[in-house]
Amino acid sequence: MLFTQYYLDCLSQASYLIADEGTGRAVIVDPRRDISEYLADANERGLRIEGVINTHFHADFISGHLELAAQTGAWIGYGQRASGAEFPVRKLADGERISLGDVTLQIMETPGHTPESISILVYEHAGDEVAYGVLTGDALFIGDVGRPDLLASLGVTADELGRMLYDSVQHKLMALPDDVRVFPAHGAGSACGKNLSTERQSTIGIQRLTNYACAPMSEDEFLALVTEGQPSAPGYFGYDAVLNRKERGLFDLAGHLRALDAEAFLARRADGAVVLDTRDPQEFAAGHLRGSLNVPADGRFAERAGMVLEPGKDILVVAAEENVEEVVTRLGRIGLDTVVGYLREPEAAFAGIPGELARAGRLTVTELREVLGRTPAPALLDVRNTGELAGGVIEGALHIPLAELPRRLGEVPPGPVVVYCAGGTRSSIAASVLRSAGHADVSDLIGGYGAWEQALAHA
Repeated sequence: MLFTQYYLDCLSQASYLIADEGTGRAVIVDPRRDISEYLADANERGLRIEGVINTHFHADFISGHLELAAQTGAWIGYGQRASGAEFPVRKLADGERISLGDVTLQIMETPGHTPESISILVYEHAGDEVAYGVLTGDALFIGDVGRPDLLASLGVTADELGRMLYDSVQHKLMALPDDVRVFPAHGAGSACGKNLSTERQSTIGIQRLTNYACAPMSEDEFLALVTEGQPSAPGYFGYDAVLNRKERGLFDLAGHLRALDAEAFLARRADGAVVLDTRDPQEFAAGHLRGSLNVPADGRFAERAGMVLEPGKDILVVAAEENVEEVVTRLGRIGLDTVVGYLREPEAAFAGIPGELARAGRLTVTELREVLGRTPAPALLDVRNTGELAGGVIEGALHIPLAELPRRLGEVPPGPVVVYCAGGTRSSIAASVLRSAGHADVSDLIGGYGAWEQALAHA
């Protein structure tokens, strides 16, 4: 058996290649949209990708099932409860076994995160009594379980899904032998849960002992635990959940790599395209095109871009030349493949259009203390997730998580505003959203609440 896990740090997303090396037959599970790595590995090992299985209709990224089917002719499999797909689907029944040779997969219905969710038992040998591992999708994570309250399941309530999840976790997955390895679809940082581990695999036995949601409890206790304190879902989740059902266009990286000079760039902006500036907050603050959104191309770039960009809207990118391809790829992974161009040589372009530039205010902790002592003092806006507030807040701050800000702009006072987060990245994003929406006096706190807390400790 060949078993490979591919992990995408920026989306905390795992996909898998399972193959029988004797027959050369392979299946990919929960693929991302840029599929070159799967194809290269299969080609190197002489494998034929004959099937693509999605454990459910994903909401946090666009699956690469259509890309793989187009390249390899593979069938596309979903659980038998999956409905609404515009492309041909192989419905996989509970208990169904898929032979790749001696290596065998067995489908297990594990609804709860979505109604159609499945897990996949992987047997190294068809006659093995105990599975090598189980791909749990978003039903069971390391340290957590999939949240039942996302918009991925239209027409089904969070309460109904939560009760399905209880049965899937407590009665199905926890009924597996302790030695079965657990391979989830997501890890720490994903908004698909609240307590995900940085570990990328575990065992049923370890989860039985350490995962809060796997301990014996009543259905109502389980429901209360798994729905409490979930992070706000990025705005693009609902869009992706629908798009993953559609016969959409295939990912086309080259088609979005259009270098534009300043004149053409500004013309596209005038036509309604949004400018996405992916530089560091300090660089952005020193000078940027008016109305730009600042989402630094690091860490959780795609997820945060999906919090503040409107799906379907044309996007213009400002980035260092060597980063453009990565930026476009990461946007495409979440369905934001509407990039119409990028600014050629940004520093030189900016020098030629000084009248189009603006600066952004950023305050140190000392400067923030000073302005808070004035009358009137600026409003404070905390854009951290709800779970982060337990570590402390700045007194008097209005709390709106970044993922909720675009739809709650009306709650932000019209006067001067200072935004803060944990470390200073999300606050720069949020401040740019406010400026783009017409707020004239917005600054953000350098170093975020971490810097504020550190200053208090040394006061």
